[in-house]
Amino acid sequence: MTIISIVQPKPLHIHILGICGTFMGGLALIARELGYTVSGSDQNVYPPMSTQLEQQGIRLMNGYRAENLDDKPDLVVIGNALSRGNPEVEAVLNRGLRYTSGPQWLAEHVLHDRWVLAVAGTHGKTTTTSMLSWILEYMNFKPGFLIGGIPLNFGISARLGESDFFVIEADEYDCAFFDKRSKFVHYRPRTAIINNLEYDHADIFENLDAIKKQFHHFVRTIPSNGQIITPAGEQYVAEVIAMGCWTPVVKTAIDEAAEWQAQLLKADGSEFAVVFAGQTHGSVVWSLTGRHNVFNALSAIAAARHIGILPEQAIAALHSFQNVKRRMEVIVSHNGITVYDDFAHHPTAIKTTLDGLRQQVGKTKILAIVEPRSNTMRLDVHTQSLAESLAEADAAIIYQPDNLGWDLSRLLQYGKNIQLCNSVDSIIDTIKAETGGLCHVVLMSNGSFGGIYRRLREELS
Repeated sequence: MTIISIVQPKPLHIHILGICGTFMGGLALIARELGYTVSGSDQNVYPPMSTQLEQQGIRLMNGYRAENLDDKPDLVVIGNALSRGNPEVEAVLNRGLRYTSGPQWLAEHVLHDRWVLAVAGTHGKTTTTSMLSWILEYMNFKPGFLIGGIPLNFGISARLGESDFFVIEADEYDCAFFDKRSKFVHYRPRTAIINNLEYDHADIFENLDAIKKQFHHFVRTIPSNGQIITPAGEQYVAEVIAMGCWTPVVKTAIDEAAEWQAQLLKADGSEFAVVFAGQTHGSVVWSLTGRHNVFNALSAIAAARHIGILPEQAIAALHSFQNVKRRMEVIVSHNGITVYDDFAHHPTAIKTTLDGLRQQVGKTKILAIVEPRSNTMRLDVHTQSLAESLAEADAAIIYQPDNLGWDLSRLLQYGKNIQLCNSVDSIIDTIKAETGGLCHVVLMSNGSFGGIYRRLREELS
């Protein structure tokens, strides 16, 4: 008698370079759900992404080294932050390992047979994607999603999902050193939100026209039986659409004529009525503020209707929406001082965040603390607009460490409320000196800000 032993195939091993970025980390979680063995390396392995990945059984390696590839992964997914000359990238090429970009892997292995709902635009992508994902989840659609942050309703940034629907934050940044197209051209959505369009990512885009060209590539991938949703007053989005569009376009507006309207019931945006095709469908009452979040909500409600969710149902879902980690997240509230952690790192995002807070708190003191660490900021593209974006703050502190490589002194010409600090210690001392009585302190950075969050919790509590 012959005994036949059945050997289960070994799971394919994917190794991800740049795994702690929000996009690549989310991709790692989805690959793990699909049954792959997943490992990854990064130069900056720190929470919350590192914690999220390790909890899912993903092996992390701190630093880029050729020996990280000694396990001979079946496929290497290379993030867009890596370039030629990186020792691990060079090892991938020299050893002849199979490699791809994150967006291409996602398109081929996850998105190709699903109804993709994509959220694009310079600002509001993460929040709007989170809102839309939560509306679908609230209605038991069990969507997959990949979000450039951690929505508090889910506690994770990505998952495979259990339905035909996949919601994705559609970034215009490039894919990899070998694919300079914007990420979103790989996604081929049926439902697309384009929130807005401004000049950003000055490290890869020469000018606004270069960005508009990529957005038009995105528009060209959306089918004629799909839908594009965008605010009525966005000039540059309208110019992209005018370059050629084969998809119905639906417009949103606040207190103005449009197919989807919000009528503000409170000036800070914390309560507003939703009007569609001339009929009021209910009111959103929530903890978020700012006109930008009202637009985000309208877009999410409109996108949900495109897949069959009624406006009344989407409104009910948003009543329990908890926003995204690091989007005006309260980290300290003690003795009249409230400290927020906010991811804003572009002048427009800073301005809208502070405008919304000012509408909410009235004349109570606002102190804005900014770490200008984005690539666009470092290239000195937004100096004047950065200063002007801080106008609603009673005082603004800009972090200028010795290694910044950018002289921020010009900011002082444009904003009388601005001061510069060259260390986290001096920032904390200034905050303590400025926060007598009621005060709202907003920390704005897209990085770890030298550990200031932990320090402030300790110092103020």
